[in-house]
Amino acid sequence: MKALMIQGCGSNVGKSLLVAGLCRAARRRGLSVAPFKPQNMSNNAAVTVDGGEIGRAQALQALASGLEPHTDMNPVLLKPETDTGAQVVVQGKRLSTVRAKDYSALKPQLLDPVLESFHRLRAAHDLVIVEGAGSPAEVNLRQGDIANMGFARAAGVPVVLVGDIDRGGVIAQIVGTQAVLDPDDVGMVAGFVINKFRGDPALFDDGYRLISARTGWRGFGVVPYFSDALKLPAEDALDLGGTAGGGSLKVACLALSRIANFDDLDPLKLEPSVDLTMVRGGQVIPGDTALVILPGSKSTRGDLAYLRKQGWDVDIAGHVRRGGHVLGICGGYQMLGKAIADPDGIEGAPGATPGLGLLDVTTVMSADKRLTRTEALHVATGAPMHGYEIHIGRTDGPDRARPFAEVEGHPEGAVSADGRIMGSYLHGMFSGDKFRAAFLNRLGAPSTTHYGATVEATLDKLADHLEAHLDIDGLIELAR
Repeated sequence: MKALMIQGCGSNVGKSLLVAGLCRAARRRGLSVAPFKPQNMSNNAAVTVDGGEIGRAQALQALASGLEPHTDMNPVLLKPETDTGAQVVVQGKRLSTVRAKDYSALKPQLLDPVLESFHRLRAAHDLVIVEGAGSPAEVNLRQGDIANMGFARAAGVPVVLVGDIDRGGVIAQIVGTQAVLDPDDVGMVAGFVINKFRGDPALFDDGYRLISARTGWRGFGVVPYFSDALKLPAEDALDLGGTAGGGSLKVACLALSRIANFDDLDPLKLEPSVDLTMVRGGQVIPGDTALVILPGSKSTRGDLAYLRKQGWDVDIAGHVRRGGHVLGICGGYQMLGKAIADPDGIEGAPGATPGLGLLDVTTVMSADKRLTRTEALHVATGAPMHGYEIHIGRTDGPDRARPFAEVEGHPEGAVSADGRIMGSYLHGMFSGDKFRAAFLNRLGAPSTTHYGATVEATLDKLADHLEAHLDIDGLIELAR
């Protein structure tokens, strides 16, 4: 079966989006296509049909391919917990937590599961479209590499290199990448793509020819900037942003330092009635906010300290005194309680941290991670919910007697006596149109967006966009 790898000249050059669009274009050609990313680094994860977790981008690419997300699509997932360490997830399950300087020693052990997952996908589909990570030009990381050229050579997969013209210097990006690569790695590259062009692509004709002449690589097209990408779930925290404003319902979400699963916010960003603000470090929570959201976190106690350092605990207290609402999701739910205890040091140094005290619950961390897709019923409105759980720790206390939701007749989450402070472990809750409409209606805002249909339509529009500007047939013929 055929495979093709899309690598980038740097992070955030648009590889994930290009792979999603190519998967949808290949599917519309009648091909059975699957996405694959050997190694991803992200705290934005999705729960798979086989009970594991993968990067959110691969879940979107699976949707573009008409498939359920599977752990084989992203066999190695790195989830940063600190500036110098990350949790290592292999084929959907937590393997260990390692410091960045120690990861290079672990990488050689990971190539076998990476190739095992890849070969299973390759045997099951007509085409596998592989996404690299970061850039192959980071040659200081080449030894033991499983994310870029190390994988491409081990699997015998041809590479197309993507340059981002929007950030400038795209000629140097591509020509310079060739200059620093090992000659055998250069031999794996079959062509290049220019991405995120603004204006008339014909204005870059001379530059396009120059790149081809300097590298000897074939150009597969110049892709204009795809503005509707904002309607698709983002994986990179660099893409975090609110809405343009104008909605009647003011919602503020705290941009925690280890924010996780922030695609929870994507459906809200698309609602015309919602004005969503991402509150970043050094900023205050706007005084006219109706709902404050505490999102998920990969380091709950660490991010609770970060929250207090920004003075957001004072802002939240004032918001509550003014009659505002607060919703905590996963780690944010844990922060709302009286205390978070981590006796075994699962997320950091052993110990306990006082919570915000807005819910009468406490959380105890444990090594067991809950990974499951969940169907629930919102208690306050009776609206059906669907989402997923991906967390460690158990939360209990008197406010659990007023659950946020019910899962198979059992209570989930907690709500304060006045109903204004809410906590839940359910990620992805706002992707369901019925629940989102019911929740927003209680806050005085209408819902007019059909989120799932919007994502599907945007993937089709993305495929149309690539069809118009890329030689997709040439890319598929290149695959081997």
